[in-house]
Amino acid sequence: MIKSFELSVLESLAKVLGATNGGFSGTQIGGLLSETGFPDPSPGDTKWKRLYQAFVEKQSIDRCANNIGLFIEHSMSPVRHYDRQEWYSDTKYKLNQILGFSGIELEDNGKLKAVNRVQTISESKARASKLKEALLSRNVHPDVLLFCREELLVDNYFHSVFEATKSVAEKIRRKTGLTSDGAVLIDEAFSFNNKIPHLALSTLQTDSEQSEQKGFSNLLKGLFGTFRNTTAHAPKITWSIQEQDALDILSMVSLVHRRLDGATEAQKMYLGKQGI
Repeated sequence: MIKSFELSVLESLAKVLGATNGGFSGTQIGGLLSETGFPDPSPGDTKWKRLYQAFVEKQSIDRCANNIGLFIEHSMSPVRHYDRQEWYSDTKYKLNQILGFSGIELEDNGKLKAVNRVQTISESKARASKLKEALLSRNVHPDVLLFCREELLVDNYFHSVFEATKSVAEKIRRKTGLTSDGAVLIDEAFSFNNKIPHLALSTLQTDSEQSEQKGFSNLLKGLFGTFRNTTAHAPKITWSIQEQDALDILSMVSLVHRRLDGATEAQKMYLGKQGI
């Protein structure tokens, strides 16, 4: 039996699942409440308040939180969100921040399990401080340090690595004006066969310089494929990130950021000289 949650826990869970941006829609909430046998005492209310009132009433009737757990498992069943892996990962992470205070965790298979209660804020602050200190000693790029925030380190180093690798694609888009992602974005940004690339690491005049450009492009594809895509599509199922792993990965991301900062926006420069 799951002991009754405090009202503050129910409110926080409702705010995650019924968030204005990214939460379930009103129609989805109605369906989920019906499917799990929950009352729907305030269907005309805002989404999170509607969920909160349903949680409070059901828990009061049951005198335990078993059916709250059932609702979470039902609504967060992985098969429901097979095409929204990033959303699923982020939402599960937020839910676990709340559930951890009650000694519960939502696993990757969508089932709840008992864990040791955590003091999330203090643990995350300590972990963030330790990681930042280690990265500062390595003189990492400032953009990498942005992803060592304590709220990203509550669970482990997983989300810091995930967000840091995403930042690489965002910087490439910002420097080039491109809108694609992944391998397509990299090819569009760095390809130079018979054309001027969006981004150039050098003059590309020698075989060595051209090899460097191609090698960097392959490094970026490897970074995305190994770390960003893995964390987005199979979060923490078979790929666990420990502190040393995180330090090495974030150091690699630091190198990538420095090279991107030094890259020439070649196509913009060419078009500017042509008056285009």
